[in-house]
Amino acid sequence: MRRRDFIKGIAGTATAWPLVVRAQQRERMRRIGVLMNYASDDPEGQARLGLFFQKLQTLGWADGRTARIDVRWAADDPALFRQYASELVAVEPDVILASSSFSVAALQHVSRSVPIVFTGVADPVGAGFVESLGRPGESTTGFALFEYSIAAKWLELLKEVAPDIVRVGVLRDPTVAAGIGQFAAIQAVGPRAIDLSVMDIRDAGAIERAVAAFARGSNGGLVVTASLFGANHPSFIATLPTRFKLPAIFPFRYYAVAGGLLSYGLMEQAILILRPTTSIASSTARNRRTCRCKCLLNTSS
Repeated sequence: MRRRDFIKGIAGTATAWPLVVRAQQRERMRRIGVLMNYASDDPEGQARLGLFFQKLQTLGWADGRTARIDVRWAADDPALFRQYASELVAVEPDVILASSSFSVAALQHVSRSVPIVFTGVADPVGAGFVESLGRPGESTTGFALFEYSIAAKWLELLKEVAPDIVRVGVLRDPTVAAGIGQFAAIQAVGPRAIDLSVMDIRDAGAIERAVAAFARGSNGGLVVTASLFGANHPSFIATLPTRFKLPAIFPFRYYAVAGGLLSYGLMEQAILILRPTTSIASSTARNRRTCRCKCLLNTSS
């Protein structure tokens, strides 16, 4: 080969190489982690994940082709949240979808640099996950489930369907910011004619005993707030008031589907199909994302 042809060949290769590298970078398979707060065989959890997969496909992210999606199902087991959070962070995903406060807490404990998008957090600021709704900071953002003022609506609707009630028991999870904040909001707006009491959501036996004791009085009703236990045991929570002949209102539609009297709250599934404002492939977007509070309300009875 002549020296001139050899040099031209090297020059051509050098010119083409950056184009090849850029093409490979564009075609790199993205990795998405998902930490669900449901059991793997839970119908509600499967329905939500299915919607998420469908929306990703419409945006061009197909599992196994343009993206690899790693899903973990922690149900309501704290040990599994910690284990699966470590597993997901270890594979260095481009982003992780966190479906609850417990998911976010476990993931942030492992890493503060992997981008996290949450969908099932009632009070991300109160829980300490983000600095503010407008400027969440670091690498965590998502969709807030409630404004606490919605708690006033629960009490109002319960009084409308059961005008004679003078006592209201509030089922809440004291271990999460949402349980504390929602009860505080109900206390703030509750009329003086209503006697409010609180029942902690811990385990099935304790909840049943508390509701049974409350039901011994007359003219009572229940307000159920958001909780991890309720999300994983909706039938138990939804049918418990019926067993004790207590009118009750619930924060999500799946309680009404499971047999509850009335629900009023956010359509959680709708959050999973909202189009993001930034691509998961954008590294500069990691510090620019903002939390949103969407008024996607659903009333079921």
